[in-house]
Amino acid sequence: MTHWAKGIRATLRVSALAVAAATLGFGPAQANGIAGDYLAARQASFLGDFTAAALYYGRALENDPARPELLERAILAEMSLGDFDRAAELAQRMEDADTPSQIARMAIITQTASDESYAAIIKAVDEGRAIGPLADGLVKAWSLLGSGDMSAALLAFDEVAKMQGLAPFAAYHKALALASVGDFETASSIFEEDQAGGMSGTRRGVMARAEILSQLGQTDAAVELLDENFGADLDPELAEMRDTLAAGDRMPFSHVRSPKDGMAEVFYTLAGALSNEGSDELTLLYARMAEHLRPDHTDAILLSGELLSGMGRYDLAEQTFEKVPAEDPSYHAAVLGEAEALREQGDVAAAIDVIEDLADLQPDLTVAHTSLGDLYRQEERYAEAVDAYTRALDLMGEDTPRQWFLYYARAISFERQDQWEAAESDFRRALELNPEQPQVLNYLGYSLVEQQRKLDEALDMIERAVAARPNSGYIVDSLGWVLYRLGRYEEAVPHMERAAELMPIDPVVNDHLGDVYWAVGREREAEFMWKRALSFVDWGDSSDEANPDRIKRKLEVGLDQVLAEEGAPSLEQAAAGAGGDDEG
Repeated sequence: MTHWAKGIRATLRVSALAVAAATLGFGPAQANGIAGDYLAARQASFLGDFTAAALYYGRALENDPARPELLERAILAEMSLGDFDRAAELAQRMEDADTPSQIARMAIITQTASDESYAAIIKAVDEGRAIGPLADGLVKAWSLLGSGDMSAALLAFDEVAKMQGLAPFAAYHKALALASVGDFETASSIFEEDQAGGMSGTRRGVMARAEILSQLGQTDAAVELLDENFGADLDPELAEMRDTLAAGDRMPFSHVRSPKDGMAEVFYTLAGALSNEGSDELTLLYARMAEHLRPDHTDAILLSGELLSGMGRYDLAEQTFEKVPAEDPSYHAAVLGEAEALREQGDVAAAIDVIEDLADLQPDLTVAHTSLGDLYRQEERYAEAVDAYTRALDLMGEDTPRQWFLYYARAISFERQDQWEAAESDFRRALELNPEQPQVLNYLGYSLVEQQRKLDEALDMIERAVAARPNSGYIVDSLGWVLYRLGRYEEAVPHMERAAELMPIDPVVNDHLGDVYWAVGREREAEFMWKRALSFVDWGDSSDEANPDRIKRKLEVGLDQVLAEEGAPSLEQAAAGAGGDDEG
């Protein structure tokens, strides 16, 4: 974690504790009229169902409108939904009752900022009725700017910079404030002198600086800045920005257009700083605050959607992603987020529909075709998956190491259609691009084992895969299985046993271990493992490659007889090399 991020986390600790306090339980409701609603609201909060929580806390408040615990929980739910009108109304009740609450103050400050009542915000900060040290200082600075006092605003930013570890954060916002009023030279100097530290390397920081350079007529420097930070693989928004700058056109400074936008940026930056700290609930609040103050803050919308998806609130995530309009350069990211939320809800067909629409709208968008390929493959629509991956590869042009996965995914789609020649070609191309990629080594090696082809090469591939991923049950199973196929039964035993430890309920692994046990004369243990394999065949998370009829037959007559019935080499023949590597 960077020094400035540590500083942010430390100064926000009081806010995090306040949120945690708002989610703690208190004693059973004493009033009969609110007991049912309270318990329903508590359960909804526990499950992260903000819609239900807001509904039931609202009902409970109808019977007990002044109870602080209910008010605070209701405010939290409403803010998580993005309803700051309702949240501020409830928060004002707590403020009027002189009941201190960090959550309530967050709601009030956000709503006051939305109304652009800058004097009221300055007064609240000065009286200690705001959010917390870091947010308060920056919010006050932007409010002073909104009140027309630029000199006082700059001094306020400098005061925040004096807080340990927060100088880069304050300098970044000072630069944005200067740029917002047209002082691009001073704003640029802050970036050039690296006063903004880590903030200048964030996506929004780089883009803001590029716009500032553009305003100064330094479009070549702006292009170089984008290239240094993002390389050639640009998303649509960055590609559009680079094209504009490369053409020598001047870009407007759009990252912060007003003091209200500045406060939105404060809350978004706080959300970003917290996003990897494991406090999703608090992060969501700040993201929602940024959204409320600036409804076109696409990055805040996307962050809210991602957080809600991570919490399992896919319905809310879907609604959030839908806020991004089709003309927005980041529309594709919203559609992909919406599709993922639909997929997580089990509606893969709807997910495919929205990405197909995206691919029609933006036919040259590579990620739309790769995402379509992944969904088609998940639905076992392999021919369509091949077409989607092929389109993506065509759009990418010259191969780079990063494209190994597309060849790998297309190879799987070919293999599932029994088009082995095309599949093997793609597997090998993936390895050319990423020679030690364990997934590719394992899949190709295992496929060769199953076909009884190139077993020595397959063994080498799988041994390399195991070296890279020693705790992957699938890969360790492959190593044990290729040794079995080579007739090296005693060597196969420890690897198959390890695979069974790593994946104890996988039917294929248990079936394979049974075969290996049988091959070394441990017939009773083999039968036990086959019975285990049968018990797991129907499990939803288990492999679908186990053959229950074959397992039952092995239990009836033994593995030797099954191999004879199948016309396969006997165990003895395999051990002697008769069933070995037929292609050397």
